[in-house]
Amino acid sequence: MVKRQYTHAPSNPWKPRVPPALASPSAPLNILAYTATTAVGAGLDAQRNALRTKHSGLRRNDVGSDPLPCWIGRVAGVEEVVLPPHLASHACRNNALAWLALQQDGIPAAIEQLLARYGAARIAVVMGTSTSSIGATEEAYARLESDADGTARFPADLDRPHIHTPHSLGNFVQAATGLRGPCITVATACSSSAKVFAQASRLIQAGLADAALVGGVDTLCGSVLYGFNALQLVAPGPCQPFDARRVGLSLGEAGGFAVLERAGTTTTELQLCGYGESSDAHHMSAPHPEGLGAKLAMQAALQRAGITADDVGYLNLHGTSTPANDSIEAAAVNALFPATLHASSTKGWTGHTLGAAGIVESVIALLALRDGLLPGTLNSEIPDPACGPQIRFENAQADIRYAMNNSFGFGGNNCSLIFGKAV
Repeated sequence: MVKRQYTHAPSNPWKPRVPPALASPSAPLNILAYTATTAVGAGLDAQRNALRTKHSGLRRNDVGSDPLPCWIGRVAGVEEVVLPPHLASHACRNNALAWLALQQDGIPAAIEQLLARYGAARIAVVMGTSTSSIGATEEAYARLESDADGTARFPADLDRPHIHTPHSLGNFVQAATGLRGPCITVATACSSSAKVFAQASRLIQAGLADAALVGGVDTLCGSVLYGFNALQLVAPGPCQPFDARRVGLSLGEAGGFAVLERAGTTTTELQLCGYGESSDAHHMSAPHPEGLGAKLAMQAALQRAGITADDVGYLNLHGTSTPANDSIEAAAVNALFPATLHASSTKGWTGHTLGAAGIVESVIALLALRDGLLPGTLNSEIPDPACGPQIRFENAQADIRYAMNNSFGFGGNNCSLIFGKAV
C-alpha cells in the first residue's frame, strides 16, 4: 500500500467555509405573467382581496374518511375540474389543480407570445413539487386488485405509471402547454417552487432556453397530513406564525405559475433580480440552529441582485409557525436586515402549501411590489421576544422597489429570491 505524502497539513473537509463572494450580480429576467390559486381562491384578485381584508382560507380538515383534527388550506373546485380529452391520461387531483391554476391571469396568452417569439423547443418548463401526485398513488394502493394468480395490481383507472412519479407534474404541464424545451421537476420539499426560478435563470443564462414557464403545485391527502403529524409539526388550530403561542403549522395546497424571459426583449413592470441557494446539511427536518444556510441564501440573493439589505422593502418569510423554524429564521433575518424592514409570514391565509409555497409566496411578493400592500401575519397577536423587530403582524401600505421571498425545505434546502420593479 502506498502512503500519500502531504507537503502541508490537509484542511478539515468538515469545517464550514463561507466564500468571500457568495455570488456575482446576474442579469435580471422579465416576468411576463404570474398567478396563484390557493385556499383563498383562484387568481391574483382572490389573493389580493384576501390579503387586504385579512380573510383566511384555513378551515377544519375534511380530507379522508377519518380526518386528522387540524386546520387546512384546501382549494375549492378542484374536484369539478375536467381535463381536456388529450390530457385525460394525466388525470389526478394534483394535475387538476395545476390545470385550474394554468388558466388564470393571462398565463396562456403569455405562453402564446413566447411560442410565437421563440418556438416551443426554446421554452423550458421548470416545476416544483413536494409530493406531486402521491394522492393518486395512495388511492391506487388502497384499491389494489388481485389477478387470478393472486398478484396484486393497481385498478385499471389508476394503472398509469406516469402519474405515480415525482415528475408527474412536469410531464403534465409540458403536455398541457405544448412547450418542448428542457423539462425539469424540482423536488426539494418546501423550497421546490422557489428553486425553479433559480433553475430557470441558469438555463436561460447558459443559452439552453430563451424563456421559461416556472411554477409549482402540491395537493393534500392522507399521506401528507399524517406524515407531517407523525413529525409532531401539525397544530390542532389555525397556525400562528411568529406568535409566542405557536405550536405548529397548518398544511395547505396550492398551484401557481410565472412566465420568465431574458430581460431586454420586451418591456415589463417586474423582474426576477436575484436568487440565493444553500444547503444546511445539518438535519433531515430541522434547520441549522444558527440559521447558517438561511443567511447564506439571503446574502447570495442580495449579491446577485446587486443590492443591499437596506434596499429590500418587503420580505415574505418562510414562517411555518413551528417553534424552532420561526425563531431561527427570525434571528437570521435580524442579523442581516435593519429594524425598518417589513417582514411577515402569509401562511395564516393559505396554510403551508409545501412544494407550492415558493411560487405562492413569490406571487405575494410580486403583488406587494405592484400594489404596495405589505401583508402582516394573520392569526398572530403576541410577538415572540426571540424574534426581531422586522416581524410585522399588521398590514402596511408602502411604495417599494424590491421584495424578497424565503423558502426553506427539509434537509436544509434553502432558497431566497429577490424581485424588483424594472428600471
